Amino acid sequence: MTTTSSRGRRRAPTRISRAAGRAAALQKPRVILALLLLLALTSVMLLDGYLRAEVGGDQRVRTGASAGKVPEKVLDGGPILTFQGGQATTLSVPDKTIALTFDDGPNPTWTPQVLKILEEYDVPGTFFLVGSMVSRYPSIVKDMVEEGNEVGIHTFTHVDLSYQSEARVDREMEQTQLALAGAAGITTTLFRAPYSSETDAIDNYSWPVYKELGEDGYTSVFVDTDSDDWKRPGVSKIIEGATPEDGAGASVLFHDAGGERSQTIKALPKYIKKMKAAGYTFTTISGVTQEQNAAARQATGQQPTAGATAAAGTAGTATAGAGAATGEQPGNLTNGQVNGNGTGNGAAAGNGGTGGTGGTINRLQAAHREATGVTLYEGKALIAAVTLAEWTVPTLSVGLMIVGVAVMGRFGMMLILARRHYRKRNKRRFSWGPTVTRPVSVIVPAYNEKECIANTLKSLAKSTHPIEIIIVDDGSDDDTSEISREAARALGMTNVRVIRQENAGKPAALNNGVRSASYDIVVMMDGDTVFEPDAVFHLVQPFADPNVGAVAGNAKVGNRDTIIGAWQHIEYVMGFNLDRRMYDLLRCMPTIPGAIGAFRREAVLEVGGMSEDTLAEDTDITIAMHRGGWQVVYQEHAKAWTEAPGSLKQLWSQRYRWSYGTMQALWKHRKSLTDKGPSGRFGRVGMPLVVLFQIITPVFAPLIDVFTIYSMIFVDFQAALLAWLAVLGVQLGCAAYAFRLDREKYRYLLMMPLQQLAYRQMMYLVLIHSCITALTGGRLRWQKLKRTGEVGTPAGVS
Repeated sequence: MTTTSSRGRRRAPTRISRAAGRAAALQKPRVILALLLLLALTSVMLLDGYLRAEVGGDQRVRTGASAGKVPEKVLDGGPILTFQGGQATTLSVPDKTIALTFDDGPNPTWTPQVLKILEEYDVPGTFFLVGSMVSRYPSIVKDMVEEGNEVGIHTFTHVDLSYQSEARVDREMEQTQLALAGAAGITTTLFRAPYSSETDAIDNYSWPVYKELGEDGYTSVFVDTDSDDWKRPGVSKIIEGATPEDGAGASVLFHDAGGERSQTIKALPKYIKKMKAAGYTFTTISGVTQEQNAAARQATGQQPTAGATAAAGTAGTATAGAGAATGEQPGNLTNGQVNGNGTGNGAAAGNGGTGGTGGTINRLQAAHREATGVTLYEGKALIAAVTLAEWTVPTLSVGLMIVGVAVMGRFGMMLILARRHYRKRNKRRFSWGPTVTRPVSVIVPAYNEKECIANTLKSLAKSTHPIEIIIVDDGSDDDTSEISREAARALGMTNVRVIRQENAGKPAALNNGVRSASYDIVVMMDGDTVFEPDAVFHLVQPFADPNVGAVAGNAKVGNRDTIIGAWQHIEYVMGFNLDRRMYDLLRCMPTIPGAIGAFRREAVLEVGGMSEDTLAEDTDITIAMHRGGWQVVYQEHAKAWTEAPGSLKQLWSQRYRWSYGTMQALWKHRKSLTDKGPSGRFGRVGMPLVVLFQIITPVFAPLIDVFTIYSMIFVDFQAALLAWLAVLGVQLGCAAYAFRLDREKYRYLLMMPLQQLAYRQMMYLVLIHSCITALTGGRLRWQKLKRTGEVGTPAGVS
């Protein structure tokens, strides 16, 4: 971009404007990246909540509904329901046969113990698995299938499907199929509805669900005999409840998850031994269907084929499984599509044995289909996403607990140390030493400050301490120098010097002023700042102590009557000044504010002056002072009024520069961590505190808000709201105490709840943005904010 002078000639852009243009080109991608990171973490949380039924969970269970629309032959039929050719058909378990079924797994504690018992007694089981649990514990499912057991679907989130929409029903089935595909490389045609029991419990609301799933090729499985182990009635009662009457066959229900299952683990081996001693054999649901279908064919005189022996009766059309998820034919296997040698293509060929195509068919797993193509890869992606969520969310939870404890600890430490600081510095007998009365130099770097510079000079003209004023015009193109000279003449100020230099940035302007200063103490202020009459006097008194090299003043927001201004006012009083009191007592002050600070001239020159290495030259010089062995203190009575950014865009720009500059300064002085003696105190105390409370904690703070919102929506609104209000109360208490120490009016605290909801989030995003910039190696130049000049004399500020 080029500019046009008053004579119409086009001028080349300044170095700062060129740098600002390059920086602006880099901002948008980094902001987008920061938002994407927050979105990704939110998505991980939602996925984890969905797996735990916190998101989208539905605890409704239908009872007592009419069954008038359900065919009598179904209500009175066996526990296996298919819809071959669109006709409802039920199958019963043959006499002296038990189909041992388990619901609600897998569970990392109980399911492996059940599998071990089944393997020990050479008994197969049919496990109806919850998809969310499959995705969380895929290795258990893989072992389950490889050991020859059969699996079926028990929905993804264990909801009563009779309450759900058709789309939700499809989603529950499809997601579970994908979980099975990712975990064990298979899909299945078996289904058992949560909260189902015997077929006579089917009602008018659940019947359409079974019909729809049957048309999709699913076999619905019910119960003949329920062990009631979920009630934990005792081992003997569980065995008694699971025992069929009079040698009848049964689909027997146990649970390997859904609660404490130690009684089930104790009862299961005793039950197996008892039933084997009574002459019973154990099989899977597919084993039952094939045995019954073979018996039916034999009764009608039909000759069984290899294909019929392998796959008939489990799914009718065999279009479920992967087909339910993607529309594909599961494993490309239809009834009878097996060669004469008893081998075929699909998961029915080899599951429980080889697990691949072309292996020996395991008739006990005939409901399985090999997951291929898109289904397989989507399933693996689901398992990977869930694994990420399973590790990320608990880790973040622990981290946030630590951050929360650290934040509360910081509040406590700030209150205690701030009170000690206030009482120490306001004692009648407290003194820095002999009163400092000698003249000092006030340096005012200015770049396009025509709106503010006259008010700045007007405030300095009222100074009760002798000063010389050096205005360093850093290449302004808005008549800042002329306005400064005119204001000085109008005010009768003979102690003002105006120095013009080519545009080189704020650090260069400050260094020029230091070199030109006539006195051994230099006061630095911004061109938009207004000093109180006694500000300079109070600011230079700590230099009575020869060990003090720099003094931080008390910067206040002048334009506080807007919402943004009020938010920043709270931040300045609570955040900056309470912090400075704490750091002062700990002797590790991290920053002398650019709006009001004083330095020994020799100390500034000794550490190399204001550095251009970082965007936070004030933090940089402060840390350099510490490392040079100088003390840096806070003088609360030296007050200056500054114009805070008036728009969110300007505020973002300013805080982005501050945050990024602070990171640069900390990295530049990282060797202070190993400095010895007094010069290493900042590295040992100050730097860890700054990194923890100004970088790490704020970076993770948005997640606290995300967790809070998540809890309000999906977990417990009242508890989450009370927790948020409790934290707000603690912050409000700290802010009120800070306002009391600074003798500020409490009415601005009414804006604090809104500040927590809006302003604080923006500051966190700024910091995240800065972290991304630092990690990606970006560089920024010093940026000029638009000023209005509305901050006048302190008397006009309420």
